[in-house]
Amino acid sequence: MSEANFLQRLAAIVGERNLITGAEAAPYLTDWRRRYTGRARCVVKPASTEEVAAVVALCAGERIPMVPQGGNTGLVGGATPRHDGGEVLIKLSRMKRIREIDAVNNTLTVEAGCLLAEAQAAAASVDRLFPLSLAAEGSCEIGGNLSTNAGGTAVLRYGTMRELTLGLEAVLPDGRVWRGLRGLRKDNTGYDLKHLFIGAEGTLGIITAAVLKLFPLPRKRATAWLALRDPATAVALLARLRDACGERVTAFEIISRAALALVLKHISGARDPLVNVSPWYVLVELTDTLADFDLTGALEAILSTEIEAGRMMNAVLAQDMAQAQTFWQLRERISEAQRVEGISIKHDIAVPVSRIAEFIARADAALTQAFPAVRIVTFGHIGDGNLHYNLSQPAAVNADFIARTPAVNRIVHDIVTELGGSISAEHGLGQLKRTEILRYKSAVEIDLMRAIKHALDPHGLMNPGKVL
Repeated sequence: MSEANFLQRLAAIVGERNLITGAEAAPYLTDWRRRYTGRARCVVKPASTEEVAAVVALCAGERIPMVPQGGNTGLVGGATPRHDGGEVLIKLSRMKRIREIDAVNNTLTVEAGCLLAEAQAAAASVDRLFPLSLAAEGSCEIGGNLSTNAGGTAVLRYGTMRELTLGLEAVLPDGRVWRGLRGLRKDNTGYDLKHLFIGAEGTLGIITAAVLKLFPLPRKRATAWLALRDPATAVALLARLRDACGERVTAFEIISRAALALVLKHISGARDPLVNVSPWYVLVELTDTLADFDLTGALEAILSTEIEAGRMMNAVLAQDMAQAQTFWQLRERISEAQRVEGISIKHDIAVPVSRIAEFIARADAALTQAFPAVRIVTFGHIGDGNLHYNLSQPAAVNADFIARTPAVNRIVHDIVTELGGSISAEHGLGQLKRTEILRYKSAVEIDLMRAIKHALDPHGLMNPGKVL
């Protein structure tokens, strides 16, 4: 089939306005971090599962590879095409429908292009909570959240997207549609196929819709910004908080002074919540569905005990939702501030919560010895063991800083592995870590992953060059 005929057939499926070629495709070809830029044969914007299936079937018949893309907020180049320009980029943002809200079953059925913030709002409209929360929730899409098994700030209480998903609909690499949109908590009828697609970054098929779990809407919230001496103190505090408050502990985020300093430097209106500088901070949030429970009083009593015992340097409790939001803005805008500061070497790692302090101490010491001028920016979801452990370029710009990425990664990832951790906690592998993972997964795991890939996508057409 000629290129012109191929493009005509795509246009017939999605409409001429939703087939993009040439220079107009540029906004879709670079990732959020601006680290990866590729080329594509074209960009298509289907509006339904049927259109996605028709596009995939056409591409499969011509052996043309495909790259699915949602909000394009990923950090590992997983939704960016390669440089050869041979791929069709399938942009899912037109698929935004809320298909069903079942408040009694506590489920929400949404299409892949639905913004995370829109899914949250749909849940709130029936007095329910969809708890996934990310800094990019106003621009990231549900399909991308599923494809990367997104985590965010509330994993401590609610889990990742795997735990928040009951059913899926997906277009397979040959254009067939698997319709698994079942809102069941129990279904023992063979393999749980949805877990093949969640976290697969579009390499096994294209997720088009999902049934998501909803929860009771919190009626009370208590938020505090804490100053601590070190990560070990933070981990110990987390244990005591959970002993005292149980599942009310919804978020527990750690922020180094270096991370906060970048926000104060680059984000307009940012203010330090405390007068005295501390080496480490924790942002803690408790929530409860009981409107008459004194959550703020309970948190205040615990923090007062910690300060009196000398285990905490200082703390400030948010007096209202507006102040709580200012605390959260300090946490959620760290990545943006670091991007303004300049290039960085990023790590999205997980270790057991009990090993977090050891990881930070060992990695800091090893990197400082190897690269004396480096600035280490640490923050993340300490409550579930996931740290964003980033190295900013030295204050005196070093032209070969980014070229040191392999050596830096080796130090960080070796320590992570020795501590029983993962080199990718919630961002996925994408292009960034697809070769790195070969060092840290066993040959058996890699063989199993490749066997699954070959079984579903024997011609290697789905998001090639990613994950494997």
